Amino acid sequence: MAFAAGPARRPARSFLFRALEFILKGVPLLAAGLVLISLSASSLAQEAPPAGASPAEAPAPAAPSAEEAKDEALIKIHILMAREIREDRLPPLSLLDIAPPDDGVAGAKLAISDNNTTGRFLKQEFILDIVQSASADELVAEVRKRVDEGAAYIVVDASADTLLKLADAVKDKDAVIFNTSAPDEALREEQCRLNVKHTAPSRSMLADALGQYMAWKQWRKWALVIGPTPEDKLYADAIRRAAKRFGHRIVEERTFNYDPGSRRADGGFEQIQQQIPSFMQGLPEHDVVVVADEGDLFGEYFPYRTWISRPVIGTAGLFATPWHAAIELWGGTQFQNRFKRLAGRTMRPLDYNVWAAVRSVGEAATRKNTADAKVLIPYMRSPEFELAAFKGQKVTYRAWNGQLRQPILLATAKLLVSVSPQPGFLHQLTELDTLGVDQPETKCTAFKK
Repeated sequence: MAFAAGPARRPARSFLFRALEFILKGVPLLAAGLVLISLSASSLAQEAPPAGASPAEAPAPAAPSAEEAKDEALIKIHILMAREIREDRLPPLSLLDIAPPDDGVAGAKLAISDNNTTGRFLKQEFILDIVQSASADELVAEVRKRVDEGAAYIVVDASADTLLKLADAVKDKDAVIFNTSAPDEALREEQCRLNVKHTAPSRSMLADALGQYMAWKQWRKWALVIGPTPEDKLYADAIRRAAKRFGHRIVEERTFNYDPGSRRADGGFEQIQQQIPSFMQGLPEHDVVVVADEGDLFGEYFPYRTWISRPVIGTAGLFATPWHAAIELWGGTQFQNRFKRLAGRTMRPLDYNVWAAVRSVGEAATRKNTADAKVLIPYMRSPEFELAAFKGQKVTYRAWNGQLRQPILLATAKLLVSVSPQPGFLHQLTELDTLGVDQPETKCTAFKK
């Protein structure tokens, strides 16, 4: 029997299956419709005037409250950097040590960037303003003017005398000064000021860092060579103090007089090669030669040119410093790389001191979430304040003289050698107070008021 071809029959579907399919297909549309209706009703409720009211009587959108407007406002924190251009300085002995034009300024810019990285989440913006002059009186007048206009945080790269003038000029204002370059002990002691903090290490801190390492090495006998400038003599005073404090003995002191005018003449190294050994002849037995040459004008002549083979330490050879371009520990590599990207060079000690000062303001503002100097300045004086400074531990300010207590690096031109405080030098509060003038020794009275 033949069968005619025809369309294939669909298998029968149960009523329940078909009903379920219908519901599933209809749900998205239904849901969308509900959402649209809801949004439209909300819009109408917001736009439609009350019943019986004319369009002119429709209520206006509520204005933001004063508190809401304040929350939206950006808090701007100005940091003023004051630089004294010291044109009377002789150039350093090595061309590699000539300071770049932005020495210190680049450190401030990096710190401003770091402050703003955190500040943007707290609606804080940090702004760097710079004033500079070769005239101390002009610099003081300009800083006073800026403080009268509201500046409260002043980062200073200036001589000790100019720093004191600045501090006295704004002593009645809600302002704080950060000393980033003057190592003078008197600024922390007899002539200390309540409105000054010091991120630059003092000479005694630098000398004590060397003295501790020499004690650890058992190199106890020192021959001291001193330059003729007042700064060299102050550094020599710090060396004498460190020697006495850590059980060393200075077997002899000699003053080195030099003529900077002919030091780069052709054949100069030949004269130096003969002059230095002759100068060092006849010294008593000694373990190291300590050079006091803060201007970096002759000290580098001494390594490898002494009469007998002895290490050179002090301002040449092995030296103490708050920062070194070769530091890789404690996040130093990342820190150095960020600075190089910003400045196109390596970080110098002044850059680091300025960075620490600007970051102190940023850290305080972050912790207190305010720019009010009446809040931040006392907070930075308090024991609660601390700063992460890429040195393996938090650093803080001493309550008795405003000095930033910090580890001190011992280094040569290219490498880190050690870090002080050295192992075994203990203190009842913090080992960092074994470097420099401790609280029982201080002559500063301004912070006791």
